Amino acid sequence: MAAMTDAPLMPIPGHFDTVPVPRAAVVREDGRVDLLGLTREQLRQSLADAGLEPKQAKLRSKQLWHWIYNRGVTDFTLMSDIAKAQHPWLSERFVVSRPEVVEAQVSSDGTRKWLLRSPDAQDYEMVFIPDADRGTLCVSSQVGCTLNCTFCYTGTMRLVRNLTAGEIVGQVMLARDALGEWPSQPEGRMLTNIVMMGMGEPLYNFDNVRDALKLVMDNEGLALSKRRITLSTSGVVPMMARAGEEIGVNLAVSLHAVTKEVRDEIVPLNRKYGIEELLAACAAYPGANNARRITFEYVMLKGKNDRDEDAHELVRLLRKYKLPAKVNLIPFNPWPGADYECSTPERVSAFSDIVFQGGISAPVRRPRGRDIMAACGQLKSAAERKSRAELDRLAAEKQAALG
Repeated sequence: MAAMTDAPLMPIPGHFDTVPVPRAAVVREDGRVDLLGLTREQLRQSLADAGLEPKQAKLRSKQLWHWIYNRGVTDFTLMSDIAKAQHPWLSERFVVSRPEVVEAQVSSDGTRKWLLRSPDAQDYEMVFIPDADRGTLCVSSQVGCTLNCTFCYTGTMRLVRNLTAGEIVGQVMLARDALGEWPSQPEGRMLTNIVMMGMGEPLYNFDNVRDALKLVMDNEGLALSKRRITLSTSGVVPMMARAGEEIGVNLAVSLHAVTKEVRDEIVPLNRKYGIEELLAACAAYPGANNARRITFEYVMLKGKNDRDEDAHELVRLLRKYKLPAKVNLIPFNPWPGADYECSTPERVSAFSDIVFQGGISAPVRRPRGRDIMAACGQLKSAAERKSRAELDRLAAEKQAALG
């Protein structure tokens, strides 16, 4: 623990604090090292540690990198430029993994959702949203979440653990597998964009998210431009500047309210980092300009944050900080037990018009994947859903017995 005293620890609201309780990587039962998610240097070092001579380790790491990230190959025996005699040696010591698919669903609108499982039996979800001109993969960064945002189904889960860099980039690899998009190429892909908007708060798993996105952006591998990647945060102010400097992707901020009272309720992190502090951090975000606007996510909750006065205050705040901004208005997506209703279409339209008239783009996001619980704010592992349903049933039975 001595090394951790070099930097102040950041307390996190929620069930427990992930920062001062680092977890060792889960060791595979078969003892093999998973190469997915390693940096180039870590890959080379792993080969050297296993006994390869330095020159051999350097050459083999370059070859493996190409097969893993450019070709999508997981079987060493298919890596044709590596000597056949070395295939068993690699297979005994290493593996190139994919997340286990527990369930794959397809919505009536073409949205796909995968329930994934890690080697230590933790479940998480990812979603692919196809459009005419793009395909967006919604990637999870944690199993569960600490933030407890009251409108969000994921927020009703306890945080279990951070996903590793391999588990994060593994979601992208699995989507490429499913879409048949190997070998990696810059043109003609269905998967064109990535949003870190799945389960969890990416900035509370900063190192793994950064390392995974660097693999995704690597020009000799997945080669996705940083302009096509968006990281969404609920407002972890101390980490935002670092995200801009060390990752450099587009920023989205889950704002959802313009008054302290309402945002304290629906985004409890606001009690730690308030709206004004958050917007000041947005104004200082490296690389933000009119060509790379910051996106503000705003879920429309009936009678809670959808008044004309809220729209006018949103415009005032964004103008005050001179933010190059776009506002995504998100109709609330219902989930079992939610305390909120979606604003009426007329109210959403009126809110949007006011923001547009203030000179700020405010499109209304079309709900996608609602029928398979894949829409914004609906992600939650099936195991959690079942246990919650079971608890609700038991509570109802107990109440009936008492009544």
